[in-house]
Amino acid sequence: MEQMNIVFTGHVDHGKSTVIGRLLADTGSLPMGKLEQVRKNCLSNSRPFEYAFLIDALKDEQAQGITIDSARVFFNTGKRNYIIIDAPGHIEFLKNMVTGASRAEAAFLVIDAKEGVRENSRRHGFLLSMLGIKQMIVLVNKMDLVGWNEAVYRRIVGEYSDFLKSIELEPSGFIPISAAKGANIIENYSEISWYRGMTVLEGLDSFRKEESLENLPLRIPVQDVYKFTGDGDDRRIVAGTIESGTIEASQKLVFYPSGKRSRINTIEAFNGGVPERLSAGQAAGFTLEEQIYIRRGELATAEGQPEPFVSSRIRVALFWLGRSPMVKDRSYLFKLGTGRINVRLEEIIRLIDASTLDSEVASEVKRHEVAECVLKLEKAAAFDIVEDNPSTSRFVIVDDYEISGGGIIKESLDDSHEATREHVWERNFNWARSEISIERRAEKYNQRPALIVVTGSKDSGKKAIARGLENLLFEDGHIVNFVGIGSILYGIASEFKKEQDRFGLRPARMIGEISHLMLSAGLILILTAIDLTQEDLEELQTVVGSGNVEIVQIGPANTDIQWNMQLEGENPETAAMKIKSYLLEKGYLFKPW
Repeated sequence: MEQMNIVFTGHVDHGKSTVIGRLLADTGSLPMGKLEQVRKNCLSNSRPFEYAFLIDALKDEQAQGITIDSARVFFNTGKRNYIIIDAPGHIEFLKNMVTGASRAEAAFLVIDAKEGVRENSRRHGFLLSMLGIKQMIVLVNKMDLVGWNEAVYRRIVGEYSDFLKSIELEPSGFIPISAAKGANIIENYSEISWYRGMTVLEGLDSFRKEESLENLPLRIPVQDVYKFTGDGDDRRIVAGTIESGTIEASQKLVFYPSGKRSRINTIEAFNGGVPERLSAGQAAGFTLEEQIYIRRGELATAEGQPEPFVSSRIRVALFWLGRSPMVKDRSYLFKLGTGRINVRLEEIIRLIDASTLDSEVASEVKRHEVAECVLKLEKAAAFDIVEDNPSTSRFVIVDDYEISGGGIIKESLDDSHEATREHVWERNFNWARSEISIERRAEKYNQRPALIVVTGSKDSGKKAIARGLENLLFEDGHIVNFVGIGSILYGIASEFKKEQDRFGLRPARMIGEISHLMLSAGLILILTAIDLTQEDLEELQTVVGSGNVEIVQIGPANTDIQWNMQLEGENPETAAMKIKSYLLEKGYLFKPW
């Protein structure tokens, strides 16, 4: 039978765990003796028995009567198998609620009839909509505490329906229940005449299974590329989990954001038969016919299928869980798929009160707040928007080694490098590659190709440092070359002056193309430039590849450039040695065996 993930959520103490415990008990789905064991434990500790204890296995949860972490319960009906996720309702454990709900296809949201719609009732509903969960049934619990008053039930239905409508989420229905009494859990409660709708069990089976991810366009975030050398094995296996779509041998692939293309040669499997076809949810390993250089974080797609978006600016719906507010003048780590990119908050479009949906202008996003924002990535990423593919539109943000936020991508925004990316994709598509791969050159030269940009003011001493670095690496046997940016601008680039004026080509793009040629040959290129800006750097990274560019800032920065290493006050020899140590640490220079 098919399997479906269902999350139970809602405000703290509104009875989520009790509903699940009662559902399991009344359908005979508990392990033999489990119910009696919990009853006995309650009796021996002089505590009243609660069905929630069947779910809340942690001692802290039983002691405090709250759900702390998301618990998973396996359950089945005659229609399908279920994984039921019990998500915490307390605001302090909102991160755990989001983690649990992110794995669900549909949701039950529980509201206490006596307390009514509360802050987290709205907040959880809003977060469910942000996570792309479109199917929801609202359970109005503890109806016995209000004497099964129909007016109370109708008031909650009206209030919460209006709220859900405002966030474009339409519930499949509302069910009045008493989990403690077992009313309307698996059978209709005979003591009331005004409700004869579905029970919780019937509501569970009424959810529609989402469209199979196999039917969506192919998306494989590249986890890594593995090279085996034993026994003459020269395979380069691209590995990653298939988020959506399917792959099979001979399929043409396009990798984004680089735009590089190749065809699947073989599908590989560890310690087993080689499959002919793999689909969404499976780990995939495959070799390529043409040995293109790709790295972790690229998104593999199928040629001829809808393409992902590629940009360094995105509009997002974001919720913040960090201890410190999210602010504009800080750099954070943006994790999307297998990609890891530095990101800054460019603009807060509006701050949204998740419980009232009121919006306001703000300069920061505080803990437990939701905001519509524009994020600026350090380099372009490949992604989908949430309406097209939720799995490749969800992201998290890390601040100081802790997951502090997350959200969904709503829109790809234009950035100033879109035309350059189009040029790079066309270049890569028509590129006649050497039979000598980048990896073979790296092994031969004992180095990884890189563009080292040494920038600073006119009299900062950057050229002396760059020349010192070149000489140091050359004496160690590395293939290296130093070029002052003026040599390019007044040399080969001057021939393109007319094209620059006519088509608006930037000097950084031309410099990037020349650098790309040298890096393709496996060289380490050291380039000096006066006060490069972040815009110049991003243009270079777009053309060359962001993973191959390192910025060394000499002295204080007079521009907005985001450098990788800053040196100030050292003599050229000491500075060159520090840069060499940095290159060793980053893996550009290989240590001898």
